[in-house]
Amino acid sequence: MNSRDLRAELEVMTTEGFRAELAGIDLLPTLDLARLMNKEDAAVPGAVGAQLPRIAAVVDAVAERMARGGRLVYAGAGTAGRLGVLDASECPPTFNTGPGQVVGLIAGGPPAMVTSVEGAEDSRELAEADLAALSLTPDDTVVGVSASGRTPYAIGAVAYARARGALTVGLACNAGSALAAAAEHGIEVVVGPELLTGSTRLKAGTAQKLVLNMISTITMIRLGKTYGNLMVDVRASNEKLRARSRRIVVLATGADDGEVEAALATTGGEVKNAILVLLAGVDGPTAARLLEESGGHLRAALASANG
Repeated sequence: MNSRDLRAELEVMTTEGFRAELAGIDLLPTLDLARLMNKEDAAVPGAVGAQLPRIAAVVDAVAERMARGGRLVYAGAGTAGRLGVLDASECPPTFNTGPGQVVGLIAGGPPAMVTSVEGAEDSRELAEADLAALSLTPDDTVVGVSASGRTPYAIGAVAYARARGALTVGLACNAGSALAAAAEHGIEVVVGPELLTGSTRLKAGTAQKLVLNMISTITMIRLGKTYGNLMVDVRASNEKLRARSRRIVVLATGADDGEVEAALATTGGEVKNAILVLLAGVDGPTAARLLEESGGHLRAALASANG
């Protein structure tokens, strides 16, 4: 696409809209600017809310596949790609997901997290190569993320994945986007023109972050990675997380500190297992067996132990 055609395409996109009433914002006092940005941001949750049925359908489809061993893969360029990498990188410490279970692909690879990689977002072929390295299966899900909904890398990722039978999702911030049309599930969160014309790291970026939070978090809840609103699969990789692990066991069981420490000791520090030891009165190996038989769902393991 030549520069004239691209400019014409951008002209009609909501995310690229120019707001004449904001042309003098650089003259405003700082507090007024902050209030203005805050007011803009307040509109984002409502735009996400309009897409909740679509998001819920995506979560159910993703969870069904991940329960069979499938992977969740985000693919995007620039801010959208960075948000996908961020969400993927937070799943192992939060939900104890395995290596490669949730993957973030960004056009241009790891260097693109901190600097722009020339031309990477314009390459469908680059997306195909990145996904080919993952050897996709029909149990995998690929979520293409692009504020504009026209980014070739994101569209290429979705098209490649769909051709191989994987579940595909297109997350964009413009209605009628090519990305949503290319995917089996389209989610278009239309937040309107940005405070700074075309700066889609603002409202569009916030909207994408909220949707990715929902997809990963609710999927993990469906997979039994939580007990109520407690992160019982948290990986205690540092002192703060070890303290959080102990607190989670206390909140789930009401046990005193000594009982909690003993339960964690007998289960190798596994929070979910320790809760089962305390609530069901079983030993560590039995807790591990019950959880394995229940597919890691603590409530099901408790029902089995008490049944």
